[in-house]
Amino acid sequence: MKNFYPYYLAGRPVLANEDLVVTSKFTGEIAARVALADAEAIDAAIAAATAAATPFRRWPAHRRQAVLERVVKGITDRREDLARTLAIEAGKPMRDARGEVTRAIDTFRISAEEATRIHGEYLPLDIGPRSEGVEAITKRVPVGPVALIAPFNFPLNLVAHKVGPALAAGCPFVLKPASATPISALILAEILAETDLPEGVVNVLPSSRGASDKLVEDDRLKLLSFTGSAEVGWALKARARKKKVVLELGGNAACIVDESADLEVAADRIVFGAYYQAGQSCISVQRILAHRAVYDALRERLVERIGQLKAGNPLADDTFLGPLITEADAVRVEGWIGEAVAAGAKVAVGGKRDGRTVEATLVENVPRTAKLSCQEVFGPVAILEPFATFDEALEAVNESDFGLQAGVFTRDLQHAFRAWNELEVGGVIVNDVPSFRVDSMPYGGVKDSGLGREGVRYAIEDMTELRLLVLNKVGR
Repeated sequence: MKNFYPYYLAGRPVLANEDLVVTSKFTGEIAARVALADAEAIDAAIAAATAAATPFRRWPAHRRQAVLERVVKGITDRREDLARTLAIEAGKPMRDARGEVTRAIDTFRISAEEATRIHGEYLPLDIGPRSEGVEAITKRVPVGPVALIAPFNFPLNLVAHKVGPALAAGCPFVLKPASATPISALILAEILAETDLPEGVVNVLPSSRGASDKLVEDDRLKLLSFTGSAEVGWALKARARKKKVVLELGGNAACIVDESADLEVAADRIVFGAYYQAGQSCISVQRILAHRAVYDALRERLVERIGQLKAGNPLADDTFLGPLITEADAVRVEGWIGEAVAAGAKVAVGGKRDGRTVEATLVENVPRTAKLSCQEVFGPVAILEPFATFDEALEAVNESDFGLQAGVFTRDLQHAFRAWNELEVGGVIVNDVPSFRVDSMPYGGVKDSGLGREGVRYAIEDMTELRLLVLNKVGR
């Protein structure tokens, strides 16, 4: 990791200042300083992206694919450097950090493949005498320059999920990485700067919320892709004016453990899904619904496994649980646990805080109105509650204002399909946790969890629009 990082405007590094301090989330010490873009720089980036839209739109698919393949190589060559960067700037344990780098490589590899598979359709129009001899075809064309706003929790791969599809589709972009974790995105910008993309395609600018207002409101940008909290995301959509908006927001993901489930498998996966990267994932397991027949047996397995999780320095290979992104977040999580206990809940394991680190915590008897149940905790806390019938469990999952993904552990095929048909979520994961994601699959939610879908091919659909050609063969 370097001491100073520039932002990238029109594909070129600009060390305008050293105003943004990035800290180690474990030690709190300064890790690096980053150039912070002001409103004038954001405006210049939008102008550069707008100017690049036409030349980039005319690029053939194989050239876009070649650039994305260069990115795959660039990340692969720097994978350990990027993993250490993630461990420092995000507090992500090295195992998770290396996993994120691997996923980012996959995301750009998939983007390279999809760059040559942006298909159109043949449409026969002879549906009546009036249109005999008339045919049509469609193709997808890039929407133009796009605005991308990324979160802190996956600062490389969630950037990849925006940048990869944009480049595959032929859209110049202006990216605002999270201010707490901008360095991995700037390393990606370094890699992109070594390609032959047209000037203006790549703009990566850490900035304050006020300076980046134009990303939301400027009509020169044709799409806004935002990942973050529901409160912020829906507020941005209200201000986005004419542009398309894709929102990947929060959740309080539930996991059902049916009486037919393999409890060893369920316990192993739930502990991973609830506590990996300290629960700072919008599809982290937050609510565990266990059938009364298996409740005690599952609880015993969970408590045993949770108690064995090692917290500590993210740079240590054996650390499972790292710090939360800020101490204020750790204090908030501690407060939510205390609130639930005051309302009658019982902590089965964990519950204590040390600075930014909160112990992996399992809580029982949590009222449905408590924040731990009905809001997004975004920390290493899960709640456990029993159910009597499968329909009761489905109803409990659907009570939430969120609907991102849900997990169902069952050997009953009818229950699996019933969950798929009835749960109000973007995805149902059978015999695994809602935290499961493959980077090629459609990913997104309903209700307060968002609008639209990520996953490379599905993001490309949002970043392109249909153009129709009608051909009257008879020339009448």
